[in-house]
Formats: sequence, structure tokens, C-alpha cells
Amino acid sequence: MFLAKNHKQLNIVDAWAYLGPKRRKMLDDSWAGLFRREILPELPVDDLRGYYHDSEGRPTKEQCSMMGLMILQQMHDLTDEEAVEQFCFNVQWRYALDITKDSDAHSYVGLRTLWTTRDHLIEKGLDKILLDKIVNKLGKVFNVSWSKQRMDSVHIQSNMRRLGRIGLFVKTIKKFLVNLKRHHPGLLAELDETVRTRYLDKKQEAVFSLVKPTQTHKTLDQLVNDVFVLVERFSSVDGVNDMSSFKLLVRLFQEQCIVENHAGARIPAARPSKEVPSNSLQNPSDPDAGYSGHKGKGFQAQVMETYDPSGSEGSLSLITYVEVEPADHSDAHALLPALEDTKARGVAPQELLLDSLYGSDENCERARADYGVEVISPAMGTAGEGLSIGDFTLEASDRIVACPEGCVPLRVTLTKYGFSAAFSLVDCETCPRLKDCPAKLHKRAAYVRYTQKQVRLARRRIHEQTAEFREKYRYRSGSEATMSEYNRRTGVKNP
Repeated sequence: MFLAKNHKQLNIVDAWAYLGPKRRKMLDDSWAGLFRREILPELPVDDLRGYYHDSEGRPTKEQCSMMGLMILQQMHDLTDEEAVEQFCFNVQWRYALDITKDSDAHSYVGLRTLWTTRDHLIEKGLDKILLDKIVNKLGKVFNVSWSKQRMDSVHIQSNMRRLGRIGLFVKTIKKFLVNLKRHHPGLLAELDETVRTRYLDKKQEAVFSLVKPTQTHKTLDQLVNDVFVLVERFSSVDGVNDMSSFKLLVRLFQEQCIVENHAGARIPAARPSKEVPSNSLQNPSDPDAGYSGHKGKGFQAQVMETYDPSGSEGSLSLITYVEVEPADHSDAHALLPALEDTKARGVAPQELLLDSLYGSDENCERARADYGVEVISPAMGTAGEGLSIGDFTLEASDRIVACPEGCVPLRVTLTKYGFSAAFSLVDCETCPRLKDCPAKLHKRAAYVRYTQKQVRLARRRIHEQTAEFREKYRYRSGSEATMSEYNRRTGVKNP
């Protein structure tokens, strides 16, 4: 039976009067008082009603307190056992969750109940809903402005063991054969005994960890052939080809192997390492993890937060957006989904501080046109050696008015790809800076051809040298402090 208390309704008798006025005031002024007053009544507990009957069955634990427990566990970075202990004995936690009775029915929770609640939250996707509700509520309470925000990513190291190529093949094959033995023992018995022994016998499996460098290629060829045989054997067998462990085996083969034709025979071979995609399988126990050549294996979290440039006392920074993705994803593709999400939730920024990887010309233009957001980010790369279009004098319409030496173009025309400015051959041939100039000499004139994108990038690079840009962009470093604190508290970079 579904049980949820209305925490907006006041109690006739104050259950916390026994603490005395001083300790009660300490609770009210702490995070526990804020959570109890502002967050607890906003929790979307009605979304969990579908898991329980409204009137039949044993009453559930009070669902607001259970959902609040999930939040507090993450807030304090506790294990399941530690979270249960705090729920049962910590007065501050009980005050935050508005638990007013001392009986086990109200003040005790078991690990199984905690696990069930977590499963329900994940199935319903309530983590994003909770973030939205809490951020909006705290924004109102503390009068936080959404107009200025910054965004960065942090690497999350996978908790699974780092596997080399041989280890990856062995673990994936063994995972499949163990599941095949559990669900289809008859099909396993039909396999060649040497294959079964090679991966299911612990003594034989240990041999793979003792492979000499000179035998690596031979061992890898054997593993590739075994994967090929298993994929060919079971790809058309109903009940096996839909097993998750078999799908991992197929994925491993597609990413790590190729099939070559030799005299009409199909021979499997390992792909060269450089041809294996960065989003390939890293560990069968963590199939969603990716690989970044810069950061390593695992995941990354995209995080957007508010900031207050005034630095006034009591100002609060709130995280407005979080998205976890495989480590192989580029930051360049993370900006527009973040703006779409924050716009839909009513917490979109007007100015957004980013590093150069996010701030491509395409991203900046889309952010301005589609979301009304000004991206403040250094332009990627450099203008290169010699003169660039940024050294020319341009008018507001992006047409060249004069070259760096003060020569005026004969004409400037709009082309299919951008602009073409024609200069006098006499002026350009005698110019001391001709070797450094982008102008190209032709029969009738010297031409400088450029695009609007080049103009935008040039203007951005010029603006980056101004005091105005430096004053705004210096607040981006605050996101590094946020990521450092996140790593210090949770150890996500070194699990």
C-alpha cells in the first residue's frame, strides 16, 4: 500500500520540542532545516504510485522520506550501509526527512528497501526530475540569476578493471560461455571440449595472463578465431542470439576483428589497433564506457552551473545541468543539447563561459540564433603566420575597407562562398608585406577571398585580447574548482 505524508501540513504537536530552543534553532538554520522546509515538500513521490496498490497490501515506508534518503546519500557521498545508519540514528537526518516517530516502522529502513527505491527512481528516470525541481526551488529561495553560467566536463574513471586486448577477449568469451552454461547447458555441451576448457577451467584461463610478448600475436589469433566460431555458431540460434552476453561478443567481433577471404575461405583476423574505434568495448562488465586518448577509459560528466560575478556575500552557485556520457564523446557536441535542456526547464543562461573546444564557430552561431545565448569562449587554433583577415579594416557588413598598408580595394563582391576583394596589381606588387599577405596575384588584380566564418573568428581573436573579454572570461576558472571539489569528495577520477 502506497504511503506518502503531506509535508506541507503542519503538526498539531511539535515532535522536536524535546531538543530545546537552542538545538532546535541550530537544526532550523542548518542544511537539514532548509531541506525539510523547501525540498521535502517538492519531491515527486506521486510518480512512484504505480509500483504499489493504493489500499491493499502492507504499507510502504513513507515515500517522501525514502526519496529524500536517496538525495541525502548522494549529497554526503555515503555507502548504502552508511546511509541506512544515518537514517536510523542521526537526528539531523531525521529532522530533514520529517520523521517524527521513533518506532521501527518510521525510523528504520533496511538495505532491501533502499535498493528497491533506487531501482524505482532509475526506472522512472526521476534523477533528472529531482535535479530540475531542486534547482528551481533553491533558485527561488536564494534568488539565483540564471543569466550567467559556465560549463565544463570531468572525467569519471570506470570502476572496472583495465583490460588489455587479450584480457578483453578472454573476459568477453568467458562471460558468454558462463551464461550459456547457465541457460543452455545442452548447447554448451555441443561445443568443442578444448574451447570449453580453455575459458571455463580456471587453470587454463590463468595461462592467458602469462603470455610472453613474442606469443602475443599467436594468442590473439586464437582468441579471434574462437570469437568467430562462437558468433557463427549461435547468431541464428533463438534464445541465445538475444542474450546480452552474446550481443557483447558480437560487438567485440565487429569492433576488433575483420574477415578476410583466402582462396574462398573466410579467415578472421584482428584489426590493427589504430583502426579500433574509440567507442569500442572496454570491459564486458562495463559496456557503456568509452575511451579518450587524453583522459583514458570511463565516462565524463558535462556540468553547467551558475556564477555571480559580483561575488556578494551569500551568493550561491547552482548546478543547472548534468549529463553523463562515454569518455569518447567530444565536448564540441555537448553544448547544444545542454542549451536545449536548460531552455526547456526555464534555467537557460544568457551568457555562457566555455573553453575553446565547446566554442566552435558553428556552436556559437547556433547558440545565438536558436537559444539567444552569447557564448564566451576563445576561438580554437591560431590565425597562423603572416597577415590574416583580422589585420584588414572591415565595415559592419564584413566587406574590406582597407588592407593593413592602407590600400583601398577596387571592388568587393559577394560570392557563393563569401567575399572577394580586388586590389590594384601595382599596389600589391610593390607592397613590402606581399609575402605575408593572403592576397593572390592574378592578371588583372590581386584578390583576397574570405568567408564570413573567417571574419567571425578573426573578430573573436581580436576581442580575446581586450580587457573586457579577460574580465568576463576569468570567471570560467571557477568551474575547475567545482570539478576539483567533486573529485575530492567522491574520487571519480581515481576510484
